[in-house]
Formats: sequence, C-alpha cells, structure tokens
Amino acid sequence: MRRPAGLRPVGRLWHAATVAIALGVLAPVASLVWLALDADLTHWTHLATHVLPEAALNTALLLTGVGALTLLVGTGCAWLVATCDFPGHRWLQWALLLPLAMPTYIVAFAYLDLLHPLGPVQGAIRWALGYDSPRQFRLPDLRSMGGAILVLGMVLYPYVYMTARAMFVTQPLHLMEAARLLGEGRWGAFRHVALPLARPALAVGLSLALLETLNDIGASEFLGVNTLTVAVYTTWITRSDLAGAAQIAIAMLLMVVALVLLERHGRRHQRFGSAQRMRAVTPRRLRGPAALAATLAALLPVLIGFVAPAAYLVWETIKRLRLGGGVSPALIGSLGNTLAVALGVTVLAVAAGLVVAWATRQPPGALTPRRWPARAASLGYALPGTVLAIGLLTPALAADAGVATLFGLPGLPLMSLGVVLVVACTIRFLAMPVGGIEAGLSRIPATLEQASRLLGESPLGTLRRVHLPLLRPALSAGALLVFVDAMKELPATLLLRPADFDTLATWLYAEAARGTYEEGAIAALLIVLAGLLPVALLARTPVSGGAVQADDITPHP
Repeated sequence: MRRPAGLRPVGRLWHAATVAIALGVLAPVASLVWLALDADLTHWTHLATHVLPEAALNTALLLTGVGALTLLVGTGCAWLVATCDFPGHRWLQWALLLPLAMPTYIVAFAYLDLLHPLGPVQGAIRWALGYDSPRQFRLPDLRSMGGAILVLGMVLYPYVYMTARAMFVTQPLHLMEAARLLGEGRWGAFRHVALPLARPALAVGLSLALLETLNDIGASEFLGVNTLTVAVYTTWITRSDLAGAAQIAIAMLLMVVALVLLERHGRRHQRFGSAQRMRAVTPRRLRGPAALAATLAALLPVLIGFVAPAAYLVWETIKRLRLGGGVSPALIGSLGNTLAVALGVTVLAVAAGLVVAWATRQPPGALTPRRWPARAASLGYALPGTVLAIGLLTPALAADAGVATLFGLPGLPLMSLGVVLVVACTIRFLAMPVGGIEAGLSRIPATLEQASRLLGESPLGTLRRVHLPLLRPALSAGALLVFVDAMKELPATLLLRPADFDTLATWLYAEAARGTYEEGAIAALLIVLAGLLPVALLARTPVSGGAVQADDITPHP
C-alpha cells in the first residue's frame, strides 16, 4: 500500500528519542532486579525470616482496608450525587474532590495533633462528657492499623469517586427503567445494573488509590505501621543495606504488578458508547429526613478528608505568625528548593511527554502506530517512589562517575545538584503529560495534518504550526498536574535529595519525625494550597453530555 505523498511516518530521529525515553523509564526496574539478584543468599534468608513477613502482612492488610473503604465511600458518594438532588448537592459534587489536595502524610500529621489525648478533639469530648483527665476517657490510639486505614481511605476515596461518578452520570436511563419494570427496587437496580456497568471505572479508581497507598511512606511511618515502603527506607537509610532494600523493593514491585493486573482484569470487557441519543439518569429530588441524611452522608468525607486537617493547618499557621515566630530562612529556602525541583520536573516531563505522545501517534498514511514506547514511558506512575529511587541509584552513580571524569569535577555532581532527583520525579510523573497529550492529539482532525504536509510543511513544522497551538490546554493541564505532584512527592525526595537539601515535603517529614509542629503546619499549608489547583481543574472536567472514559480524567498504570 502506497502512502500519500508528503505523509511519511515520523522520522527515525523522533523514534530514537522515544525509544531512549522508554528505555530510560525501564532502566531503574532492570537495575533494581540486578541489584537484588546480585546480593548473596544470606540477605534473602534474613529478610524472609525477620523483615518481609511482618512488612508484607501489614502492607496487605493496609491495602485491603484502604481498598474496601475507598470503594465504599467513593462509590456511595458518586451514586448519591449522580442520582439524587438534595441540599448542597451542586457544591458537594466538586467538594468531594477536595481531599485530593491533601497528601496523606499531611493528613496524618494534622490528625496526630488533633486527636492527641491532650489535643482539642479529645479535650472537647471529655468536657462534654464531664471528664477531667485522659485517664478517665480517651479515644483509641490513631497510631494503629485502623488509624492508618481511616486516614488513607478518607484521603484517597476521590480516585474512586471521580471515575465512578463519570460512569453513573452517563449511564442511560432506559436500563434503569427496565430494571424497575422487571420488579427491582432502587437498591436492586443499583446492584444489578449500575454497579456492573461501572466496574471498569471502579477498577481504575481502586488501582490508583492502592498504588498511592503502596507509595505512601510518611503517613504509614507517622501512624506506626511498618509497611514494605517503610521497610525499604529504614533498610537503606538506617541500616545502610542497599541490597536488602532492593530485595524488599522487589516484593513491592510484585505487588505493583498484581495491582496492575487487577486493574486490567476489571477492565477486560470495557466498552464505551455514546449516550447522546439516550436520556441520562435524572437526579431524584429528596425531601425531609432523607435529604438531610444524604447531605450529611456526602458532607462527612469532605469534613474528615479535607476541612478538619485544612482548618488545623490554617489555625496553627495563624497562631505561629501571631506569636511572632514568623517564617524561618530555612523554611523559605525549602520553598525555593521545592519550586526549583517542581519547575525542573515539569519542563522535563512535559517535553518528554510531547516527544513520546507525538512520535507514537497514528500519523496520516501510517499502517500501524508504534505504541510500545508510550506504554513503557507511562510505567513510571505505577512505580512507588522508594522502588524507583533504589532502581535509579546504580545508573545515576555510573552517570555521575562518567560526568565527574569527563569534566574533572569532584564528588557526585549530578546527585549534589539535584539532577538525579529531577530525573526520578520525571520518570514517576511522565504518564500524566503523555496521557493528556495523547488525548489532545486524538481530538485533532487528521485532515489538518494532511493539509499541512501537502502544503510542504515538514513534520517538525507541522508540530510547531498545527499541533502545538491546539495542544495548549492539554499541555497546560499536564504541566499543572506534574508541578503539583512534584511539590508533594516525599519518598523519592527523601532518598535522592542532595545533602542539606530540603523541600517542603521533607521539611514537614522532619518536623513530624522530631515531634515538633512549629513550622510543619506552614509547610503543609503551602503544599495544600498548591494542591487545590489540580482539584479545581478536575472539578471543571465535564462528565456528561456524551461518552466519558475514566482514562480521560485520571492517569492509569
């Protein structure tokens, strides 16, 4: 089959760049496997006897509990706001996304102080019940498996909520009416019709929530739960055992593979059709006690996951500033470091994402697209930060040695300048711009590129004159998501940051580890304020008026 003149596929240079990016993402995984297998048998025996059983069991229990809680809260709230009309219904639709602005370690940081036996919550409860001392009444300790499940679940449920709501809003009304005509009640119609149709979206949201749980290190450590992530960190940093940390990371990698397979299994029969010719589900208006109960049910996750910790951070920040404590120069320096790292990651990730997405698209006249580099480049999102950091360390040290020798520089120039940290975060968040730009390219008519090429434009000229102007919304959204996530990243930053280099996340981690809260609230509040930007972007994402895929609004492994 002859291709039309001027419509050649992407050149070899673009393809080589894409392959290089994909191999760069895969390099940490290969390095991790080599590092783990290169260790002697005594490492494996010690880990299998003393470390892995407890850490793996705690991780499995945490994933199970968080998965159940996010499914229950996310699906329930999505169904409630999609099918019912009650007081506060409209603003709760987007308010239920607000916990996404709160990193898990910040919520744990806030609740450890709020729910302390001498803290305001337990003090108010004792006052209301007439008790004078914590010895007479105290709530269960938050530093427990149950406390970790509650904190993580109430922060991560929006992943399930936003994908489930997108499906519930666009489900055609005639299917629900058919179920009701066949004798099913509202609960039966939900269980037998709506829930099975939403299963692909639930699988996407659940896998994202569980991957974030597996990536978490701050909340788990603050709450006293020794997960695999915490075990990797303590084995590497505290015990200086890199081989042992790599072997624990391999166990985490197996869990990641299991979660990705679970997501693929849940979406194996995924199909999407247009709902434009069908009547969508019309929300049923609730009145009286039912309306009040619905408002309280939808409001409770927002209060627990966002309002209470955010109010605590604001109060502690105001108290700090009113007492004349001000903001220390070290914290201002951490803010500058955070912005510098986030900006570097954003520029690099968006540029690499543009190369990958544009070079692997289906160009006019091409027989088959080259998809594997784009899929490989997106795998970094599924890698926990600790796993990525350990896998990247060996290639980074080799590159550092080469640069030092070539330019005659002392020490580890790439590591000390933060280049390795920027590369690690770029690999981790590359899936966001790749997915967004791919979605943007799919909406650009192929005839525009055909016309440009027939008028004599080169592929690079077509990209500059046709694609880039039309991709500005996708590029801006991808850049925003990457920037904010890079600001919040804790595990990879803890392990790969240069000496005497703090970001807002590591500053807060150090404050909580020391048991001091003087400036931790200020750092946490700055991170939360930045996190509100992508939440506002997600709140504006349309989920009605046509077929909506969950992949369009969330990155997936």
